[in-house]
Amino acid sequence: MKKIKINFTRPLNFYVLKFLLRLALVITAFFLYIFHRDELKVLMDQPIWRGITPIHVLWCIFMGIMITHLLPTNILSMALRKSKEINYRPVQGYDELELLRFVQDQNIKAWKVLLGWLSFNAIFGVLYLVGILGSQDLLMLSVFFFLSDYICILFYCPFQSLIMKNKCCVNCRIYDWGHFMMFTPMLFIKNFFSWSLFFTSCIVVLHWEIIYARHPERFWSGSNKTLQCAHCKDKTCQFKEGLKRRHRRAKLG
Repeated sequence: MKKIKINFTRPLNFYVLKFLLRLALVITAFFLYIFHRDELKVLMDQPIWRGITPIHVLWCIFMGIMITHLLPTNILSMALRKSKEINYRPVQGYDELELLRFVQDQNIKAWKVLLGWLSFNAIFGVLYLVGILGSQDLLMLSVFFFLSDYICILFYCPFQSLIMKNKCCVNCRIYDWGHFMMFTPMLFIKNFFSWSLFFTSCIVVLHWEIIYARHPERFWSGSNKTLQCAHCKDKTCQFKEGLKRRHRRAKLG
């Protein structure tokens, strides 16, 4: 089988590094979950003035990442930075009717993702409310979603493949929904740690959606040259595209 060549750009290197850091964090959290399950539940309710715990560190990591999404820097992917005016390079004479069709199509698909995601997480919410799952179980679910976010970016995204049908993350309509999805399980746990993460993630989504509603031309490759493959400097899709090509060759024998 022909070897797939990867061009490790700076953004791709950065995302691979963050994926590995997230993997290390998940492994650490899983260790605490397996061997200190009861203590983990207590720590989620412990106020910070009684001492800094691993849960407080985790909260700071989560909250810090969400703040960077509200104030995106050049080190982040164009998938996120496309919402900023400075990264908008208009396509001359683009068809506004086509833009409207694109927006309508993507909004319908986004609603499907939202309803599907909320329905899926409602299962865990009900299991928590009836006492089958504990708060530490929902925490681990959020930590798993935290890693899954980068699995979707680098390797395979079911939302992209099955519903949104966008060609890459740079063109993704719901790219900044990630934290809302991560912390959906936190809605069911009534404490500061969980609700502060969930409602901050709602602010991140609201910020993204307001910009999308006001400036949809920034989010479509037909109206924004920055999102076209010929102008892409991120190349974060290479693992994903390589796996797709390998899968197609395997099917062909």
